[in-house]
Amino acid sequence: MTQLEKAKFGEVSPAMEQVAKQEGIKPKELLNIIAEGKAVIFKSELHNNVIPLGIGKHLRVKVNANIGSSPKKADINYELEKLKVCEEFKADTVMDLSTGGDIDAIRRAIIAKSTMPVGTVPIYQAVIEKKTIEDLSESEMLKGIIKHIQDGVDFITVHSGFTRDQIKPLRSRVMGVVSRGGSFLLKWMLHNNKENPLYENFDKIMFHAKKYDVTLSLGDGLRPGCLKDATDKAQMAELKTLGKLAKTAYDNGVQSIIEGPGHVPLDQIKINIDLQKEYCHGAPFYVLGPLVTDIAPGYDHITSAIGGALAATCGADYLCYVTPAEHLGLPTLEDVKQGIITSRIAAHAADIAKGVKNARVWDDEMSEARANLDWKKMYELAIDPKLAKKVRDECENADDEVCSMCGEFCSVKINKELRKGD
Repeated sequence: MTQLEKAKFGEVSPAMEQVAKQEGIKPKELLNIIAEGKAVIFKSELHNNVIPLGIGKHLRVKVNANIGSSPKKADINYELEKLKVCEEFKADTVMDLSTGGDIDAIRRAIIAKSTMPVGTVPIYQAVIEKKTIEDLSESEMLKGIIKHIQDGVDFITVHSGFTRDQIKPLRSRVMGVVSRGGSFLLKWMLHNNKENPLYENFDKIMFHAKKYDVTLSLGDGLRPGCLKDATDKAQMAELKTLGKLAKTAYDNGVQSIIEGPGHVPLDQIKINIDLQKEYCHGAPFYVLGPLVTDIAPGYDHITSAIGGALAATCGADYLCYVTPAEHLGLPTLEDVKQGIITSRIAAHAADIAKGVKNARVWDDEMSEARANLDWKKMYELAIDPKLAKKVRDECENADDEVCSMCGEFCSVKINKELRKGD
């Protein structure tokens, strides 16, 4: 049985116990949230070394890091180095979006090495191996999905909510379809004059996902690629379809989450989250950013963290990181690090705002360390300890009793002295 089926039957699984312990909640409380379809546990039965991860209502906001090869840089060892960066800087999950080299070997190596849940977008490989999307058959798409499931991925993105009747509203868009998977399917539907095969064959996809308890990440093929396209008719139409598919998956005991935008102005983020929760019955929401301005190439990890913090505060459950290389090129190891850290800051800020259990403990410990000018403890608690120490070490005339900015007039030193006087 899947984690969802066990929850519906009132059975607390070992994975639920493990996740509940991680989250600081009671297993029965977690079971109830999963039974409602408002939380999932990422853990394929074929990914033996994975640590189960919970995503959803009342749980800590999670962060995903995308890695993967490209046709111009396809080095399996480099991808494993990226995986190490993901582990070091504490991403919660990793997605292998490889499009170059030996894609099967890269994916299998990542799954074998990763204790984090691993996700993929199977249609990428199916199209690359066929060389052209137009001639890809429905059975070949399905075989590609099955192969990834059988390799042990914990979740897969399937763009099943993009249907033919949503194509017409796209004509008014500036950026059109920016999702790679969505653009593949748009081209396929127009060329073959047929419905989206991932929509038509959703029952078969569910069957294979259920076999090993792989979570379906219902992809937003029509996510907005710029502020002007945000919250338009095409995006909302797809979201409603995703909600229906999520309900179908739930009724069949298959875990699912919903993917969301994208580029969204700050003032539209809350309505996007509210509509997702309404249309998708409270299913966990996984957002890319969202990016709140279009003018910051090279800094889009920051624009996405701003949007991610607000989105998560409003109810998004899972943030996909954005790196400084977004819109520009393939992320480097440093880009991966920056993307993870900025998204983790956004997620943590939202956890505090939402009152997630124990979220403030970390901050309160840092405050104590600062109040006592305990530099060693501050480094230990920093989200990037090496950077914190490096910045401090490079300060001129650094003194353990003060920071180098205020010197003898340090307010923290004065407060510390006054406490001693008490």
